[in-house]
Amino acid sequence: MPTITPCLWFDTEGEDAANFYTTVFPNSKILDIARYGSAGPRSEGTVMTVNFELDGQEFVAVNGGPDFTFNEAISFQVSCKNQEEVDSYWSKLSEGGEEGPCGWLKDKFGLSWQIIPTALPEFLADPDKEKAQRVMAAMLEMRKIEIDALERAAAAA
Repeated sequence: MPTITPCLWFDTEGEDAANFYTTVFPNSKILDIARYGSAGPRSEGTVMTVNFELDGQEFVAVNGGPDFTFNEAISFQVSCKNQEEVDSYWSKLSEGGEEGPCGWLKDKFGLSWQIIPTALPEFLADPDKEKAQRVMAAMLEMRKIEIDALERAAAAA
């Protein structure tokens, strides 16, 4: 299968976004920065694309202009093994952005993320359908997902 690399369209903030994301995720780095040349369409020397890696996943940020913006139709899901990871990613990515329901947020660049503990899909797939529905009801009341509250909902009779 060919490599699939998400390409994120920014107006002019691609380099700032790549620098920010590489500080949020471990084992991340800027791979390459390409600049516009004399052919344009933007000013010569300005950043055109930034290739970067977030913990092994390659991305491209393109400074393509103001024609397109992010929306919730595309988001990146971050699977977290515990509440400490949930809290950390939620805090870093939501700073300057917007908290949403059910573990969703928009970062300061408008990109949507889902900060999800690995326990959530496990609870929702539980063969005990009533338990799964209690967990779903609890999750629907949350912004940032709280694992303890999910566990309490799962244990309730």
